[in-house]
Amino acid sequence: MASFASIRSSVYDREERKQQYQAHIRGLNAYDRHNKFLKDYVAFYGTEGAKYDKPPVRTDQDILRQGYRFIRTEEDDMDTSWEQRLVKRYYDKLFKEYCIADMSRYKSGKIGLRWRTEKEVISGKGQFICGNKHCNEKDGLASYEVNFSYLEAGESKQALVKLITCPACSEKLHYKKQKEKAEAEKREKDVFHKRKRNAVDHADHSDEDATDKVERKKGKALSSSVHENKYKDDGDDNLDSFFEGMFP
Repeated sequence: MASFASIRSSVYDREERKQQYQAHIRGLNAYDRHNKFLKDYVAFYGTEGAKYDKPPVRTDQDILRQGYRFIRTEEDDMDTSWEQRLVKRYYDKLFKEYCIADMSRYKSGKIGLRWRTEKEVISGKGQFICGNKHCNEKDGLASYEVNFSYLEAGESKQALVKLITCPACSEKLHYKKQKEKAEAEKREKDVFHKRKRNAVDHADHSDEDATDKVERKKGKALSSSVHENKYKDDGDDNLDSFFEGMFP
């Protein structure tokens, strides 16, 4: 028969584990508590070898990334699902006068734009500080209207937005256009020089042909005069031989 001390110890241990379990459960949020109950149920009452498959989780960030639109339309506002309400609530908190640019891939002609947050508006980022998110220059700022072409939800869209940049970031903003312009000018210059070389070569060939013609004409004239002189000399010799012996 078990002693009173051992029974009391087992009761205390059981109560202590119960309190620890309850404290652990109270420290969990609703989602984690739900997952723990399911996991415990599978572990104690499930079949042998059964495993608990954790369901996929969609966070608020996932919903915003999926449903966010750079410029919302009336059709977007007509959707009353809680996901779209969450997206619209976030969209309404943005300030849409100036943009913030990501120019990390400017050499390939890809520049990302987004609206400013309240914290950026208070600090002056994008209006009194360069709109490039990696630049904090405050001097020499200039405002540009950018025709922003982007792909969103499988559709090509365009929007005219304002962006303020410093001189260095302005060069990054127009890098691709300036590069294409320089390449076009280089191609035109190469074509011009090629045409000029072809014209010079054609003129040289024409001069050579004209010189050859003149020389050929001179050669023909010289040959004709030689033949005439020969015939003339032969005629004089024949006359001398004809009159020879006729006069004493």
